[in-house]
Amino acid sequence: MADAKKKILIVEDDLALAQVYKSRLELEGFMVQHAPDGEKALTAAVEFKPDLILLDIMMPKINGFDALDILRNTPQLKDVYVIILTALSQQKDMERAQSLGADEYLVKSQVVIGDVVARVKRSLGA
Repeated sequence: MADAKKKILIVEDDLALAQVYKSRLELEGFMVQHAPDGEKALTAAVEFKPDLILLDIMMPKINGFDALDILRNTPQLKDVYVIILTALSQQKDMERAQSLGADEYLVKSQVVIGDVVARVKRSLGA
């Protein structure tokens, strides 16, 4: 099953942005699901079993920090690669995400979609 598609969960409350990422990642050959908030993300992560999660921080219901904390404390999800993709650019936010177990931290205003896709591919060895 080496040729099975890698699965990515996009957790983003900006639906237009999420759709852009979803379309681009699907074009790159990934299987992609979208969750609009942290609560739905946790349910989707358990059911979908993604290889990688692109996680926004500022979202309704459960924010990205709390979702990340829950992911890292859920045995079947603790090893999923998590890339934070957020508007928050302050060092304290970056440090908080890292302390909660984020694998990478990207600031939306500092990257273009191609950068994110390249990071995803590199992270998954794709």
